[in-house]
Amino acid sequence: MQQDLIAQARTWLAEDPDPETRDELAGLIESGSAGSADELAARFAGTLQFGTAGLRGELGAGPMRMNRSVVIRAAAGLAAYLKAQGQGGGLVVIGYDARYKSADFARDTAAVMTGAGLRAAVLPRPLPTPVLAYAIRHLGAVAGVEVTASHNPPRDNGYKVYLGDGSQIVPPADGEIAAAIAAVGPLDGVARPDEGWDVLGDEVLAAYLARTDAVLATGSPRTARVVYTAMHGVGTSVLTAAFDRAGFPAPVLVAEQADPDPAFPTVAFPNPEEPGAMDLAFATARRADPDLVIANDPDADRCAVAVPDPAADGGWRMLRGDEVGALLAAHLVDRGVTGVFAESIVSSSLLGRIARKAGLGYEETLTGFKWIARVDGLRYGYEEALGYCVDPDGVRDKDGITAALLVAELASVLKERGRTLLDLLDDLAVAHGLHATDQLSVRVKDLSVISDAMRRLREQPPTVLAGLAVTSAEDLAQGTAELPPTDGLRYHLQGARVIVRPSGTEPKLKCYLEVVVPVGSADGLPAARAKGAELLDGIKRDLAAAAGI
Repeated sequence: MQQDLIAQARTWLAEDPDPETRDELAGLIESGSAGSADELAARFAGTLQFGTAGLRGELGAGPMRMNRSVVIRAAAGLAAYLKAQGQGGGLVVIGYDARYKSADFARDTAAVMTGAGLRAAVLPRPLPTPVLAYAIRHLGAVAGVEVTASHNPPRDNGYKVYLGDGSQIVPPADGEIAAAIAAVGPLDGVARPDEGWDVLGDEVLAAYLARTDAVLATGSPRTARVVYTAMHGVGTSVLTAAFDRAGFPAPVLVAEQADPDPAFPTVAFPNPEEPGAMDLAFATARRADPDLVIANDPDADRCAVAVPDPAADGGWRMLRGDEVGALLAAHLVDRGVTGVFAESIVSSSLLGRIARKAGLGYEETLTGFKWIARVDGLRYGYEEALGYCVDPDGVRDKDGITAALLVAELASVLKERGRTLLDLLDDLAVAHGLHATDQLSVRVKDLSVISDAMRRLREQPPTVLAGLAVTSAEDLAQGTAELPPTDGLRYHLQGARVIVRPSGTEPKLKCYLEVVVPVGSADGLPAARAKGAELLDGIKRDLAAAAGI
């Protein structure tokens, strides 16, 4: 078995085009230590599989890591798929973030597309993912690729694929592309010329920025003062340009995190939701005294919001994605928009109540903007993981830049009325009931922990959580009348809802919890919040026990 593994590794080594990963793999082969053998076994245990819209994984040598060999095969498979769809002469536009190897992966993709007879165009520098999503439709491309690992740890990278409608891939395209990748032969058979593709100038970015104004109401107030962090990612220049165009005060930057840095030196995880990630932003806010703190994740497709709150530690409170989702929906309703509001099943049911009261269409989808963006007549879509689509005609994906503009507009409108985002959240709770949400999220090193937990819940589903009876249990792997099959479980309780699913982008088991507590008046809000927090804690505790985590 060990000799087979060494032979497999040597075969991979012989065709690896990257000196860095060649040296790394050669060192593992020659080491002979038990640790090196285990590492080799992990790297050659299979191949990275298409998950949420593409590939994502740790950088390194071997088929279970992100590297130039894996990317070249992915690009060759995508090219073969496009040609089989009759789009062999079409344009593929390629964007990338500032992570390790991102520029290399983008260049390899452009070379493979060119060698396969397609046209390729690469964005001029590391830019937000929404700019790439916009460029696909703006340029009339047949597909797009964004090299990014979003908010994953520094050693990760990824490969996100879009088709010509500007949306991320969904079945059956993902499976067909995966099959085409698997059919790619030796890398020396993949043509990779040294030139022949275009490197775009700033005209696409300029067109994207010109469109960002469309998310704002003509003549709306633009007075909100913002502290902003790009979380060491690519958002700073684009967001500040968008705010300047719109006429907002220049954001105060979190200087330590303003410039791209693939090491993400000030955070353990470059995700605004992770503990400690916002500490520097809050420290800056305590000095600058703004109306809002806004954060993007490293590829700027997500938007986090924090507000002043004397009751919070340090005087600032992070809003949950569900809270921002409801606030933006209420703002759009107040502006009189028409169309359909949509969200994924793991997001708060409050959006449905807001939409129905306003007489607007409403749809639930599977997790991910690849589904939300495909809703007919979509006007606004959001997901609890800080993703908001506020201009679906321009960007059919989550967009942390335009979402930030819309949040700043709402804060400005409320400021003019002597009110805050927290006041509006109170109004929504009184009107629709307090919708309290939380998440039980378990990061694992051994993926079998996740599969064991899912199996345990399927074999012995809970009947009571936090004293609330489970009134129905659905195995979403079977699909429903409204949803295609997905690996997940949904429980409806008396006044609550729970969804359990493996993450599509990280080694995590995620459990999404919501309780709805009726509120008679503003005076009842403190008691309702206490009740909501108590129920959420109880559901977390009981669900963890039921899942064995």
